[in-house]
Amino acid sequence: MQFSTKMRYGTRALVELAAQGRGSVVSVRDLADSQGISSKYLERIMRALSVAGLVKSVRGFRGGYSLAKPPNRCRLSEVYAALEGSMAPVECVDHPESCPMIDTCPTRETWTKLKEAMEGVLEDTTLQDLLDRGKERKGAARRSGRLNERRSAPR
Repeated sequence: MQFSTKMRYGTRALVELAAQGRGSVVSVRDLADSQGISSKYLERIMRALSVAGLVKSVRGFRGGYSLAKPPNRCRLSEVYAALEGSMAPVECVDHPESCPMIDTCPTRETWTKLKEAMEGVLEDTTLQDLLDRGKERKGAARRSGRLNERRSAPR
């Protein structure tokens, strides 16, 4: 199972907003440039995050986006719900009535456990956790001399 680019790019943009500090407003163009992604695509992602209440939109010349709440209160489960919807790997997990084999299906329990496991990990992970991990990784890379070997952020 893979996350879409929406989820990956949206999460990276949110971590960058968290790194800027509470109340900082960052333009979509600046976020997109720093992440090496399309600003048009990121704008659509940021609108969805705004509708979900995860970011605030600021209009005007110095407009952009800022986090709507502290990074330690923004869970990845909220990000996923805003950008992807349900974590169910198959429809019958959320909608048992959609499957005529619901009572005899040998795989449904596995798909349900998978959804619950993913929900647990994403519910337990905040933007602050990701921000802290990023700082730790940069520090370790700097200490080992590998920080300057990369030219651009991985996609």
